[in-house]
Amino acid sequence: MMLRWLITNYARQAARQQIQAAVVQTLQRISGEAGAPPTDLPPCDVAFVFGTEVEAEGLAKHLEDKVTTRCPAFVEHMGRWCGRQVIIAECGVGAEAAERATADVIAMHHPAWIVSAGFSAALADNLRRGDILMADRVVDLQHHELTIGLQLDRRAVAATPGLHFGRLLTVDHMVNQPDQKRELRRKYDALACDMETKAVAEACSRGKVRFLSVRVISDAIDDRWPVEIAALAEQKSWAGKLGAVTGAMLNRPAWVKDWFRLQEEAEKASSRLAKFCSGVVPQLFS
Repeated sequence: MMLRWLITNYARQAARQQIQAAVVQTLQRISGEAGAPPTDLPPCDVAFVFGTEVEAEGLAKHLEDKVTTRCPAFVEHMGRWCGRQVIIAECGVGAEAAERATADVIAMHHPAWIVSAGFSAALADNLRRGDILMADRVVDLQHHELTIGLQLDRRAVAATPGLHFGRLLTVDHMVNQPDQKRELRRKYDALACDMETKAVAEACSRGKVRFLSVRVISDAIDDRWPVEIAALAEQKSWAGKLGAVTGAMLNRPAWVKDWFRLQEEAEKASSRLAKFCSGVVPQLFS
């Protein structure tokens, strides 16, 4: 979660939301419906729902004949990958954005499978950065749980370095401190947490679409936010954020190096996730 927060560009996200709002308003004027997505697009084999561009980048760069479109609820990349027609939806951070984008993807493309993919923060000590979690259950903060119909040989999982199989928690806020992570582990018995998967799973359940969750661990349980980033995250206004950045530059200019180092780690995590998914997609249709 720290990597996701660091790399997400606030200005770009804000601009994207304004563009999406304008598109929705235009559709409302034309059709009288609140952003109703088109329903005459060709179906796809697999749709991946990512929260942010950096999470999706590792997979998106491998799409053949890629076409990128700004839809009302998400940015869409369409192309072929691993011999299948694939949609990548960048929905934005959080459950509400994920639910809306997933519902629109189902209505527009009728995918055979939807995969909730992206970064997650480890809640268990044995998960390391770069590890992969395939969820068999997803739970939210109210203890509402959905079981994913995924069956894996536990012995095969145990014999595969860096692969984990278990419960994933969807939270409604950034989790960045080790004590917070351990408390969530105690309360929910989950291996990791993210901010979208439960909403994607619920939308798939309503739409009767097969669902899978694949997450790469971007933050180990003892990873902490740099002090400067924590201060920036606490700011609610743009003026406050600008002040926090200015103060960080004056007090410790070297924090910019930390930023770029974390960006490199995010790119590695995204590539690791894409590589793992390239082995998963063919098995969905075997």
